[in-house]
Order: sequence, then structure tokens, then C-alpha cells
Amino acid sequence: MDFKDRIGNDSGGTRLEDALEWAAANGIHFLDFSADLGPNVLGSWDDERVTAVKAACREHDIHIGLHTLSGVNVAEFSPYLSDAVDLYLRAYINLAESLACEWTIVHGGLHFSSNVDQRFEASLARLQRATDYAENHGVRLLLENLNFEPDDAEVHYMAHNIEECKRYFDAIQSPNFGMAFTVNHANLVPEGIDGFLDAFGIDRTGEVRLADNNGDKEVHLLPGEGNIDFPAVFRRIEGMGYTGHYSMAFGNLEQRIQARDEFAGYMG
Repeated sequence: MDFKDRIGNDSGGTRLEDALEWAAANGIHFLDFSADLGPNVLGSWDDERVTAVKAACREHDIHIGLHTLSGVNVAEFSPYLSDAVDLYLRAYINLAESLACEWTIVHGGLHFSSNVDQRFEASLARLQRATDYAENHGVRLLLENLNFEPDDAEVHYMAHNIEECKRYFDAIQSPNFGMAFTVNHANLVPEGIDGFLDAFGIDRTGEVRLADNNGDKEVHLLPGEGNIDFPAVFRRIEGMGYTGHYSMAFGNLEQRIQARDEFAGYMG
């Protein structure tokens, strides 16, 4: 599969069947989708629908993966709520298994500038449990490096810089636990995109997520509207031997198709 064919789309909460139809019409072979709201919501998948989706993926050579909601606090430790987050992740893993999803993106959770160590401990333990469950169901989890929030913000995402991500990857040594590398999030921390690639390489990377920004705040700009040097990013990642897929998460569908052609031109 050539470079352009490996550039996919994050379809979010769009009805998966509609996203697959659009992908087939535009030669897209990789799709992320979520199952928290709308027509894809967890619990709405009967056997007939699952069978139809899997048949469409086979017919059009489309590979699909799930993306959990970053607002669900994987670092939750409160009674009852803690159990609910475990059940949430298991429900995603179950759906991923039934649909033959090739990846499921997860997150480290949130802290609120207090009980930070306890939050990290809860997050690590939960993702280890989720990974153990995923191993038994043939599902691969990918931890996304999330975005930096201002120092004076009350809420902060965990696993947003190298130090934090390293805690997860050092602790969870499993082929079923990899990275979803979001270049625009890496652009928000001092280490930068190259720093992440220096620290983690690409061996555990199962998806590279694409959008632009100016390195100051979390926005998903069109490529070229920010300061990310996408030709250099692609050369670096491809030069390291990456053979996985990319996922576009910016603009509208027409803009993504245009950007995909431009990306392909960089590596032509």
C-alpha cells in the first residue's frame, strides 16, 4: 500500500456506514470512529449491523478502529464511578472485537491539580487491566499523547508529554498496548514532534494523527495554517520505517481530501 493509501480519516461520531460509503468513494482505506453518541453509540450494534459493516470493510479494503472519548476520566478513583470507567473500556474492547477493529485509541485521563499521584496510579492500573482484557479479546489499544493545557488551568490531560507517556509505556509492556502519536499535540510541548520521535521511535506506534497548530494552544488547523512542517514530519516518520496509517482530524471532508493529495505530493 503506497503512502497516499495509508492516509485515513477520523470520522468521529458520523454513522459508520455513511463514513464507509464516503471512504470507498474516495479511496480511503483507514477510518477511526467513536461510539459515545449518535448512531454508533455503544449498545446499538446488533448482529445484522455488525455483519454488514464487516462485509463493507472487506469489499472496499477499509480498516477501522475505535476512538474512546478523552473526556471520560480514565484516572477516576471514586467509588462506583471507578467501576463505570472499567466497564466503559471493556464495552469499547468488546465492540472492537465484534467489528474486527484493528486498533482502539485510549487516553490517560485527567487530573485537577490535586491528588495527581493518586490519579496516575489509578490511570496506570486501569489501563493495565484494560490491556489484560484486550489481550484476551485480540484487541490492540493505542494510548494517545494528549494536549497540553495552560499551567494555570485546573484540568490537565495526562500522557501529554514525554515524561508522562514514558510512565505508561514503561509500566505496560504488551504488544496489545501501543501509541497513537498525535503530531499536533506533540507540537504544544517543548520536546516537540522530533523529541517524541527521538524518545519513543515508531515500533509501538499504531496510528499517526494529523492536524496543524501554532504550538501555543489546542486547535485543529488545516495543514499550512499553523507552523508544523508536514513534509519534514513525514520524511522523519517514514525514514524511521513507519509502515502504519495516518488519520486526518481537521477541517471538513472536502478539505481533508485536498490535504491528502498535498500530503502525497510531499512524498512523491
